[in-house]
Amino acid sequence: MDTTISYPRPGHAVFETTLGFMALAWSDAGLTRACLPEKTAAAAERRLLRLAGESDAGRAVPAWIGALIADIRRYAEGEDVDFSAVPVDLAGVDEFRRDIYAAARCLGYGETTTYGGLAEKSGHKGLFRETGAALGANPVPLVIPCHRILAAGGKIGGFSATGGSATKERMLSLEGVRTGPPPSAQASFGF
Repeated sequence: MDTTISYPRPGHAVFETTLGFMALAWSDAGLTRACLPEKTAAAAERRLLRLAGESDAGRAVPAWIGALIADIRRYAEGEDVDFSAVPVDLAGVDEFRRDIYAAARCLGYGETTTYGGLAEKSGHKGLFRETGAALGANPVPLVIPCHRILAAGGKIGGFSATGGSATKERMLSLEGVRTGPPPSAQASFGF
């Protein structure tokens, strides 16, 4: 077992990445919660317990959790990682949010869309505000890549993880995505 990973309770893991300490919770059906970077392991564990509570997972750590932690660490180093095959347990999540999350999971590394674009892609055209609210309640950010959804005009938009929009921008930057207005062009004339 990797000693740089702490398993404070069954179904919970806290681990360090180059972005900070992250935490995961899972059930026997799949990932139930992911907490994006915190400054300390204790802060990541507190956030996880507040958001996920106790897990109903068995005591054994599934092999896919070890693989996911390794993949998240690679992602934090700037590698192109595809999280679309990670099992996710969305028990209790309504159909609208499931549709939004499924559409978001189709976005690849470095690929972005707007809240309106994602709403349309999920079959809920025009519900961009509701899409934003659904993404704000995303229980497994990164695996369901809500950081890849931008406000109209390529603006960063909101982000509910610790660090807010700065964390979102940092994750997008890892993927080579630049947000905001394009830099102003400067012309040089040799008269």
